[in-house]
Order: sequence, then structure tokens, then C-alpha cells
Amino acid sequence: MAKTAGSARPDPTVESDSMPEESVLEIRDVSKSYFSASNGELNILDTINLLVRPNEFISIVGASGCGKTTLMKIMAGLLKATQGQVLIDGSPVSGPRPSETAVVFQEDALLPWFKVKDNVAIGLAAQGVRKAEQRDRVKSSLATVGLADHADAYPHQLSGGMRQRAALARGLVLEPRLLLLDEPFAALDEQTRNLMGAELRAMHQRVGGAMIMITHSLTEAVLLSDRVVAMSAKPGQIRTIVDVPLGQEREASMVDRTDFVELRHLLWSELQEDWLRSMSTS
Repeated sequence: MAKTAGSARPDPTVESDSMPEESVLEIRDVSKSYFSASNGELNILDTINLLVRPNEFISIVGASGCGKTTLMKIMAGLLKATQGQVLIDGSPVSGPRPSETAVVFQEDALLPWFKVKDNVAIGLAAQGVRKAEQRDRVKSSLATVGLADHADAYPHQLSGGMRQRAALARGLVLEPRLLLLDEPFAALDEQTRNLMGAELRAMHQRVGGAMIMITHSLTEAVLLSDRVVAMSAKPGQIRTIVDVPLGQEREASMVDRTDFVELRHLLWSELQEDWLRSMSTS
């Protein structure tokens, strides 16, 4: 049973009895280790289990070095697990599957010599989508992220927040079953990232699909998510999963609400020891 404020600590590998059997993503007993000549075998992830429902928004939080980005790369098929497997719609992931999974990284990585609309269309062109359909889908995706009037701009003409929106549009245009976001707002100031986060949550409600986001911000995690996965470090394991029963509509202003603060405090109480330890060794 997932955790809510004031509830007993659950077994994080056991999903709620009320969870439907259908899942977009299933992580089964995933572990990852590397071998170093100086340090021997280094365990990064240890026995990760998680089910992600259709149209669910999940955030993954934890101290630096807990394996969050490694786990996301395994989900995306960019990295192989040492043990266990990842399944999308019941099919094992053995490599990138751009028709089903899109990834938005911390850096927007827009090509500076391409206009915004051409940056967004890159994935569609790689998939061989016809030009007419590319134009329609790019137009729709840019409208979804509020950049319809900036299709012909170049990246250097956009603010940081607008460039990140363009990167989101590039992922959304692929109409993926699963969108993975690796700290997409980390380079933005706190107020802007809260506003962008609320916009992302609203956008998720409009376009659907499952989304999984890595973040260091507990505020961001609570604001956006249906559930928050808290990871412990060295090796990375799921410490607990916290339900976020704040309703579907989210606004940046709700961060001061009592129920919001309680959820954020619950996550901090789970993670503070690892976080403080990582700060002292970094």
C-alpha cells in the first residue's frame, strides 16, 4: 500500500490492491552494477520494482548518487540492467523505443541553427512521418506548450523557460505512451519552475500518457505527481512510495497549503539522512 501523510510505512515493492492490472511500464527486480579496477564491483541499483499506470504522473526523488538517472536510462532503453527487466505494455525493453517512449533531458539540447518548429519535428522526421502530418502535429504540440507564436523563432531568441517548453513539445509531438523527464526545470529559478511545473501538470491532464520525472525538488514532486517514489542511496533502492491526494487540478499557489506542506515534510523525513550524507561527501 502506498504511503500517505500519517500512514504506516509500506513495503515499497507491493502495489495497492486497488491498482488496475493494466500498466504502461513495469520494472521487475532491476539491479545495475559497474566494475571498477580501483573499487571492484559498484552497485548502483538494487532490486527495483515499480508499476506505472496509464496516464499516471510519477516523480522520483532521492539524494545525489542514488541512481535516479541510471534508472531512467534503463527505462528508456539507453542502458541495460545487470539483472531484471523493464517492460512497456508487457513487452521487454531491449533498446530505445521512440515510437512509445520519449525523453526530455535537463538541458534542452535544441539545435541552434534550426527554428523551433524544425527542432520539434526532428523525431517525426526520423520516424518517416509524412511532411503534411509533421506540420499538423508540430503545430498542435507547440500550441499545447504555449509556443504557437514562436514556431519560426530560433532557440537563442527564446527565454530559458520557453526553450524548455520547446523541448517538451519535441517529446509530446511523438505522442508517446511514456514520457520520461530528467530534471527538466533544474536550470530555472524556483518561481519559474513552480509555474512551469503547474503548466506541465495541466498539460498532462490534457494530452494524457504516463509521465515519469526525476527531480531534486520535493516541492516540485508533490506539486506535479500522483505518486512520489523516494529512493535511498548506495545502492539505490525504493525506500517508500507516497500517494499525493491533492486532486487533479494543481496550481503553484497551493505550495503553502497545510496538506501540501505535510506531504513535503513526509518525504523530507524519509530522505534527509541520505541527503545530508551526500552533502557531506560531495
